[in-house]
Amino acid sequence: MSDDRPETPATADRARSFGTVAEAYDRGRPTYPAEAVAWLAGGEAKVVLELAAGTGKLTRELVDQGHAVFATEPDEAMLEVLRQRVPEVSAKVATAEEIPANDRSVDVVVVAQAFHWFDHDVALAEIARVLKPGGHVALVWNSRDERIPWVRRMGDIMGRQDLDTSSAEKLVHSDLFGFMEEASFKHWQEVNRETIIDMARSRSSFTVMGEDERERHLAEVRAFYEDYGRGMDGMQIPYVTRCYRAAVVDRDDTGPAPEDQEPDGPVVSDGTDTDMLLIDFR
Repeated sequence: MSDDRPETPATADRARSFGTVAEAYDRGRPTYPAEAVAWLAGGEAKVVLELAAGTGKLTRELVDQGHAVFATEPDEAMLEVLRQRVPEVSAKVATAEEIPANDRSVDVVVVAQAFHWFDHDVALAEIARVLKPGGHVALVWNSRDERIPWVRRMGDIMGRQDLDTSSAEKLVHSDLFGFMEEASFKHWQEVNRETIIDMARSRSSFTVMGEDERERHLAEVRAFYEDYGRGMDGMQIPYVTRCYRAAVVDRDDTGPAPEDQEPDGPVVSDGTDTDMLLIDFR
């Protein structure tokens, strides 16, 4: 997801418009480097809740690194692609503003390429609620490296929404979380004549264009590829993966301890033989 702007009914609809291009999104968007994912999770295997998980670009890497991952995504079409890509993950249609997990039930909440779409005051309170003491929230964006002239030209055509990670500052100003750490990692995405069109179609700005405007835009993208691509050998797009994380602030709890609470939904296993890592999906 892209475009950093306040949540309104119009932008909420735009945030959920990706389902119309779910397959293109999955083919056209870059993945995340393994070292960035390890930094986001913060070490050994954990119970990880991914919000706005999209088609599972980050989900797959989290699972491959050994974490027990539970995914939510507000768009059913996007989530269906995720279920195909990462069938071992428990996935549910839900928003960041109403997370279907019990209090203090996860070690990490991670958000890839989507935090800017959230109603931040509501979502951060929900994230803090579901995190265990000592747990943290982690945010990540892939941004094209526009220090390279031809990549800047690509930004002129595709737009530069993904370069804006300023919504991460919401963590700095929230009294629910502590010091915000930052890290960045470099990687490359290989695209060809077909997948660069998928990349263009996966932008939220494309989903709201009229039919004629879409055709003109895709023609411009094709012309760009003919100028800078290498035929069927494709092109390599440089990215900087920008990562942020902050630990939840310990808070007094006057209610019963989590183990004494009655679960208000089914307990979903992580799929291991030991069932040591659990999350309660409401």
